Amino acid sequence: MIIPPKAKKKPYSITMHGHTRIDNYYWLRNDLHINEEIINYLQEENFYTEMVLKSKNKIRKTLYEEMISRIPLKDYSVPYIKNNYRYQTRYEENNEYPIYMRQSVKENSNWNVLLDGNQRAKNNKFYSLESLKVSPDNLTLGVAEDFLSRRKCEIRFKNLTSNNWNNQEILKNTSDSFEWNNNSSSIYYIKKHDKTLLPYQVYRHQIGTNSIQDQLIYEEIDNTFYINLLKTTSKQFILIYISSSTSSEVLLLNADDKNNKITVFLKRRKNHKYIVDHYQGFFYILSNKKGKNFGLYQSLESNKTQWHTIISPHSTTILENFILLKNWIIVSERTKGLVLFRQIDWKTKKEKYIIFNDTVYTAWLAYNPDSETVLLRYGYSSMITPHTIYELNLNNNKQVILKQQKVKNFISKNYNSKRLWITVRDGVQVPVSLVYRRDSFNYGKNPLILYGYGSYGHSVDISFNANLLCLLDRGFVFAIPHVRGGGELGEDWHENGKLLNKKNTFNDFIDVTKSLIIKGYGHTKKIFAIGASAGGLLIGAIINQDPKLFHGVIAKVPFVDVLTTMLDASIPLTTGEYHEWGNPNQLIYYNYIFDYSPYDQVKAKDYPNMLVITGLYDSQVQYWEPVKWVAKLRDMKTDNNQLLLYTHMNSGHSGNSGRFKSYQDVALEYSFILTLI
Repeated sequence: MIIPPKAKKKPYSITMHGHTRIDNYYWLRNDLHINEEIINYLQEENFYTEMVLKSKNKIRKTLYEEMISRIPLKDYSVPYIKNNYRYQTRYEENNEYPIYMRQSVKENSNWNVLLDGNQRAKNNKFYSLESLKVSPDNLTLGVAEDFLSRRKCEIRFKNLTSNNWNNQEILKNTSDSFEWNNNSSSIYYIKKHDKTLLPYQVYRHQIGTNSIQDQLIYEEIDNTFYINLLKTTSKQFILIYISSSTSSEVLLLNADDKNNKITVFLKRRKNHKYIVDHYQGFFYILSNKKGKNFGLYQSLESNKTQWHTIISPHSTTILENFILLKNWIIVSERTKGLVLFRQIDWKTKKEKYIIFNDTVYTAWLAYNPDSETVLLRYGYSSMITPHTIYELNLNNNKQVILKQQKVKNFISKNYNSKRLWITVRDGVQVPVSLVYRRDSFNYGKNPLILYGYGSYGHSVDISFNANLLCLLDRGFVFAIPHVRGGGELGEDWHENGKLLNKKNTFNDFIDVTKSLIIKGYGHTKKIFAIGASAGGLLIGAIINQDPKLFHGVIAKVPFVDVLTTMLDASIPLTTGEYHEWGNPNQLIYYNYIFDYSPYDQVKAKDYPNMLVITGLYDSQVQYWEPVKWVAKLRDMKTDNNQLLLYTHMNSGHSGNSGRFKSYQDVALEYSFILTLI
């Protein structure tokens, strides 16, 4: 019998509001990730996990081979044209990372390599190209790269005439967001705070100079806000977009002005969120000023405060995004959790919709860099339709498929996908997306796996997942309960699953699971759940609340030590999360969070089989949260079920980097589930 590692107990007292908690595993926290005792413990846990699953290595290998067999060894993106060059991303055979190419639009011109991710990743244990932007004069490439998986980037520059990198000109500790000024002489970029990793300063860097000379343009002093940089459709303005989860502010920088003069578009105020674009002398504003689900407005460049309504807010339709073209404005909307596109003709004001016929699907506006075109690119996918890129002629409605994801041996008609509405304990109807293989469905006997998130107003879109075929073809039913806390049904849906309503998220998930069992979509002894990050919090909460409901769960990078983390403003992202979880320095939030925090509510009782995955360099959910959680569970649980912890020692929140390496992670997860049935 393999004996699991047992972490030492080193009692640590935490007192707040007259309430004392004893954390026996607080010592497992180390911000520098170099404590030898901790590293040894994590390696022991990894070894234990591998030993427990060793007898199942065959199925794990089979799963991995199935996954990679479904993807083409060579794969090219649909090219797009920008500023007289055609751009394309390519995966060549056996390459882990993409190669970024460009070609002059002139006849008979050759494709040239902008950046080879495989070369950039060489000799690095982790690599991710976060953003890539060519200067307006087409002569310099700027890239933001992450070599640690902690979302701390380095920005570098490549001379596209000589094809040489300037290795002396490196901007460190940045976000992935940067923009070129219009004469290509400089970029604006964002620095992160050394400790909290908050993106809080905007700098201007002159190309060809030492970064020590960079000019500080703006600094955000409110640590509940984040900064991002965007360029308007007109290319006239660089936007400093400052946002929290409840409000926002946009600052304008003229992209032609060397004086770095900043003007405020509209000052931030409580509960007002807005985004801005600019085109043909007008500003366009997506704002919740007059309604939670956002309206679309227009203002003159000379009078930013006088707004003309283009689309009024609607009680059940959410405006999510828009694209400005010469003759059209395209608006992405969401109704009953599903996306629609609205086309508005500038001249005639006539409107029409791009309608999709599937009951469960997702659609998105693709990259459309040319505002002068009448051709719109958008993406479409469903649980049984591989990712597809369309190009639509807005003038005559003729549509062509530019590319559809190739999936070996996949036949769509063999699978069934549907949308259910399930009434939960307080009478609210929760949408649920389902998919299964038709010839494998057997009422009340199938294994059922549910995926959950339900936070930040994030909508879990229903797209095709080729990996999931490994489970569907083995008889699984897969379900996504779109629980409260997400954004599928608008801002009210989000608000009813955050702060002092957070428990609705967990109750919805449990109630949906029970209802699906009653409806025959799963066997009572074969129910599984999976969640990541805030979805990992969901997993931790539901197994404390109803542990016997699930036979097994997977919690990836789970946010489970909610109270301790939210009391520590030095931890990355904490202060920016107050509007989502509440600030436990206030007693009402302290008590509420304590009552559901998975780590604090671990009890001496039976728990389901569990696989917990984390990353040593995770900047969003620090590795010690899931590690402490597993240590406490192992000490207190009263069952003999599997409890496995796996730590990626060279990566962070997103797991392994690389095209094929990432499938190893999924194979590990699926093999764990399959061993349990």
